[in-house]
Amino acid sequence: MDPQPGSRYQALLQLLRTAEALWSASRKLFSRWGLSPSQFNVLNLLQGRPAGSSQVELSRALIMHRSNITGLVDRLQARGLVERRERPGDRRAYRVVLTAAGGRLVREILPHYHAAAEHVWGNVPPSRVRQLAADLARVGAVAAAWDGAGAEAE
Repeated sequence: MDPQPGSRYQALLQLLRTAEALWSASRKLFSRWGLSPSQFNVLNLLQGRPAGSSQVELSRALIMHRSNITGLVDRLQARGLVERRERPGDRRAYRVVLTAAGGRLVREILPHYHAAAEHVWGNVPPSRVRQLAADLARVGAVAAAWDGAGAEAE
């Protein structure tokens, strides 16, 4: 007989619901600038990397498949927000670099993004937020290392 789901299962479901709600809210936020959350994430990541990043580095940092990065970069490049620059000494590889227009757009968006990030926490105390972040990091590390075996009830 299967055991009844416990509080950890309920917490996992709530985490997934929360992630979906946050993603939906971020779609609404970034739509004001004609961006998807993923496009903003690329711009925001590149903002801190003046030398740019390869698409492989972007895909790893953003936890998405490299083929998805290609489309994101194509759309951002078409808008003049990023550009691809050849890597010296390797004509097959290039770096994705934020343009001046991309940098201005990120700087325009960030205050709104930071305010939204504060808003969604409501009245949860900062100490509790820090603890929750640490707990979620541990859950994420266990999930990332899990091979799918050992899922039987103890």
